Order: sequence, then structure tokens, then C-alpha cells
Amino acid sequence: MLGTLVTEGFQLTGDPKQAEVVIVNTCGFIEEAKQESINTILEHGHLKKSGTCRVLIAAGCLAQRYQGDLLKELPELDGVVGTGEFGKIAEICRELLAPKKRHKRLWISQPPYLYDELAPRLRLGKQHSAYVKIAEGCNRNCTFCAIPLMRGKQRSRPVESIVAEARQLAAEGVKEINLISQDTINYGVDLGLRQGLVSLLRDLVKVDGLRWIRPFYLYPQQVTDDLLDLYAGEEKIVKYIDMPLQHINDRVLARMHRLGNRTAIESLVDRIRSRIPGVTFRTAFIVGFPGETDAAFTELRTYVEQAEFDRVAVFVYSDEDDTSAAELGDKVEQDIMDDRRNSILSVQEAIAASKGRAKIGSVLDVLIDGRSEETEGVLEGRHEGLAPEIDGVVYIDEDSVDAGCKTSDPASGDFCRVEITDAAGFDLVGRIMTTTAH
Repeated sequence: MLGTLVTEGFQLTGDPKQAEVVIVNTCGFIEEAKQESINTILEHGHLKKSGTCRVLIAAGCLAQRYQGDLLKELPELDGVVGTGEFGKIAEICRELLAPKKRHKRLWISQPPYLYDELAPRLRLGKQHSAYVKIAEGCNRNCTFCAIPLMRGKQRSRPVESIVAEARQLAAEGVKEINLISQDTINYGVDLGLRQGLVSLLRDLVKVDGLRWIRPFYLYPQQVTDDLLDLYAGEEKIVKYIDMPLQHINDRVLARMHRLGNRTAIESLVDRIRSRIPGVTFRTAFIVGFPGETDAAFTELRTYVEQAEFDRVAVFVYSDEDDTSAAELGDKVEQDIMDDRRNSILSVQEAIAASKGRAKIGSVLDVLIDGRSEETEGVLEGRHEGLAPEIDGVVYIDEDSVDAGCKTSDPASGDFCRVEITDAAGFDLVGRIMTTTAH
């Protein structure tokens, strides 16, 4: 949307108080995200009185799901733009800004939209790291998930389109690309590709200038040995698996409509770890799913203790409109769900601290992200086991840079050899030994 707006002559501002048009890109995945989206709309609605805002738009998933309800309940809104209309955002803004009397306020269609390498793009954040969406939508039938209602069925971009975008990004100085979709392991199935993710990765590793390629969100099925061997053998594919398992109890998994069972999950985790030495494993679980008994939760908590994943996210279940899980009985009370979430996070915090201490004394390749916004004189970076924005960082005191590195002070986008000297929570502390690339 930003790329389209700039291309169409709109000027961007980082200060909402100065904007004539404010667009809130919403999420509708879980209750917390929905509430955050609504609060943000309300917060920016005040700018129509105290700022220069003339038009307030809600876009994205929440807009796609609730459409007219948002307009009815939030009179501050001038327009609602669904996930199938992103490409029309400049046209919509012009229509809403027109001085004539406005009639249309709703732009919703079935979500066929899928951007390609020719779509204008304006990247925010770090210039050496970028996200690349390889597909939209999902064909799964998880009972708790509303993504297919908001994003539609899976639609994969052609390999050639993704590789072309990767080449463009590399030419702009991007060193790390993060591949995202709602179901990355299933990439290319709708295009008739067999092992589509393997085919895509084999082409992406050939792109000059890229150093790290990081696929996110692998469903725990269809994980072939060819894919794992590619992870293990290709230097550019980071040894990092992001695979939400959601639960470990067989009955809960069945009620979630997740494929496989505990035996299959344990076998897969063991296979991943054996075939990709040194892999960082990130997963996610849902607590409080309808029918999760005390025994089922204890089974999950014990599994988290035993499996010792590197990163664990824990979500509290919430009923989502029009999902089959919302109709299930045996609901779990909110305070019990909160306690269960805190319990697993406590277990994982101890595991993460132990894993961090084990890295003290090692020397790792670290991508420098830039200077810390919180502490003066400190650089922040990440080794390949730390994904941007969701994992920890490596802190480096600029004064600790070895004399051998002084002729080439590290900058954002550089790769450095860093000796880990300490660990603090989910973060590491280190000193730079050498700068390996600009």
C-alpha cells in the first residue's frame, strides 16, 4: 500500500498529526489483535478533531471480516478496505478526499489479491533485511483459525516472481530475506508444484548478494528429507525452523483438526534435529483450547520441559467468529488459561537462559542491525538463530571492538565474527573479533 501511494503521488509522513489520510492496517487473527486494532482506530479517530486528518481508513484482516460492522460501530471511519483491495488504495484515498458528497465507504471483495515483483514497494525498517510474501491464504481446516475467512484459499506466487523480487532486494543491499505466508510448507501446491518450497529455495540460494534466507511458518506435515537436506547443506538457508505445533495431546490435536499426533510430532522434531545439526527450533502452542483438561495441559507443559525448544510462543485460546472451535463445548475459564500460559512461559524462560549461557565463549557470525535505541554506545545484531523482531538480539559494546577491526568499523548490514561473553535472558552479549563483509 505504501509503494502504491508513493507511486501515485501521495506524500508520506511519520507523524499522524500531520496526515490528511490515516490508514490503520488491522489484524483479526485473535482477540488481543482485534482489540488492539480497534483501540488504534479509536486513538487515531481523535485526529479528525485535533489534527489535520480528513480521512480515516481501516484496512486489512479485521476490515475483511467485519466490514459493515466496523462502519456501524466506529463512526470515525470514512472507509473500510478489505484484503482483496490493497492495490486500489490510492484510488480509494482520492475518492474519499474528493470534496463532493461521499457515498461509498466500503471496499470489500473476495481476496484474490496477490502482489508480484512489479508491484511498487516501499520498505520500512532495516534496509539490509526484508520480508518476502510467497503466498496468500490457506487450505488447512484448523478449527480455531479464521485465516481462510480473511485471506481465502492458498494462492502461491510463481517461483520466477519471487526470485525476481529477491534479486531486486539484493541489488538494493538486502542481505537477509524472510519468506512468509500463512502456510509456507504448502507453497506451490496450487501451482501444481511437487515440493514447491524445495524448488523455490534452490533458486533463491543462487541470488547473488543474499547471505541469509529464512522461511517462516512450516506446518508439521509434508516435511521431506529433501527439504531438511537443503537446510543442512546450503549455507544461505539459515539453520532455523519456525514450526507452530499448537499442542501435543492427541485429543486436543484432533479437536483442533491438526494433522498427526504426538508420536508423529516427536518423530518429526527428532528428525529435524538429527538432519540439521545445530538447528534453532522455534514453535508455538495454544493453551486453553476447548476440552484441554488439567491432564492435557500437564502433558503439554512436561513436553515443553523435555523438548527444550529454543523459542516458544504461547497463545491463549479465544473463540473466533465463524470458526468451528467456537461451537465446541468444554470451554476453559480465562484465569485458568492465563495461568497456563504463564506456566509454560516460565518453563521456557529457564530453558532459554540455560541455552544462552551455553553459548558463552563461542564465536558466531552476527548480522549487525544497527545502534541500540535504548543504550548509547551499544550495537545490536543477530546470529542466524535469532529472527528479526520476534527473537532476542546480540548486544555489542562499540568500545569492545578489537583493534584488528578498527579500520573497518561495523555498520548496519555488516556480518561480523562475534565472541559471546555473556547472556541475559533471551539476549546475548559479545565483542566483535572481525568484520567479514559490507
